[in-house]
Amino acid sequence: MHALRISRQLLPGLTLIFAIGLAATLLSTGTGLARQGFGPLSLAILVGALLGNLFPRLQAPGNQPGLRLAQRRFLRLGVALSGFNLSLQQLLQVGGSGLLADLLMVGSTLGLGYALGTRWLGLDRETALLTSAGSAICGAAAVVATVPVLRLEEARAAEKTAVAVATVVLFGTLAMLLYPLLARWVWLDHPGFGIYVGSTVHEVAQVVAIGHSLGEQVARDGMVVKMLRVLLLIPFLLFLSALPGRQGREAARPAITIPWFALGFIACVGLNSLALLPLAGVELLRQLAALLLTGAMAALGLETTWTRVRRAGPRPLLLGALLFLHLVLVGGLINWWLMT
Repeated sequence: MHALRISRQLLPGLTLIFAIGLAATLLSTGTGLARQGFGPLSLAILVGALLGNLFPRLQAPGNQPGLRLAQRRFLRLGVALSGFNLSLQQLLQVGGSGLLADLLMVGSTLGLGYALGTRWLGLDRETALLTSAGSAICGAAAVVATVPVLRLEEARAAEKTAVAVATVVLFGTLAMLLYPLLARWVWLDHPGFGIYVGSTVHEVAQVVAIGHSLGEQVARDGMVVKMLRVLLLIPFLLFLSALPGRQGREAARPAITIPWFALGFIACVGLNSLALLPLAGVELLRQLAALLLTGAMAALGLETTWTRVRRAGPRPLLLGALLFLHLVLVGGLINWWLMT
């Protein structure tokens, strides 16, 4: 009876996000939007945000248990299973230049974002970290994965997540328009452009779209470097877990808490590298990861309302814009230097 009652509580919210996820997938694959960089995850956020703003009742208390399950459990399990998209063999293909580009861009973007956000723009620590993580590592997935480590109250977490994701959606979309122009007007078919794309563009789907428009080599190099960049989410989360406490115990350093989904991600990368599972099983797990992440993004989109973004003010968007310029300009110079 207890399990049945819990299932009934979860059903309305899960049905809602399933419908949004299905609509996003059909829009992505059935209309050609996937080729333009709008994969199911990106569209799930956009469709969820559109519905959440047009129909606020969708955030009613009856839907909340299912939405919370998607934002927490689905997201973390999806991140872990997405390790099956990466192998050590793929990492070796791009060599040290791809790894160095990722390390330099992730480290500099996180450091610059935190410094600009807290010192110049006057943002709180959490907003600066979430916005920087989205730009530096892997977009909305990095934002949502970082929230549990910051140990925010539920209301504050939802508001700050919505604002950070808004910057990722906006400037990641601009990247899809800008990078093909840079390839043709600035880089002039330089062989290292794929590494530049993978080390600086926000979302995996956006990297895929840019690569699709520029050729097989750019697509392959960009995807591998981007997945390596996703892997850097793990040391970032471990670093945050090791930081001192904030609430009245600035000198106290809590025990390091390793997120279980981070360990799961590494384990899945290892299994994929060893090729211990049949290909059909690996593909099924990849599809499950995509399904879980799409549901998590749909739930997140429903809470990305204009009211929350407006309440945060223009400063997070300004931080996102500055980090976008850093990724494009400084990232371009670093990659050009590494490739010459």
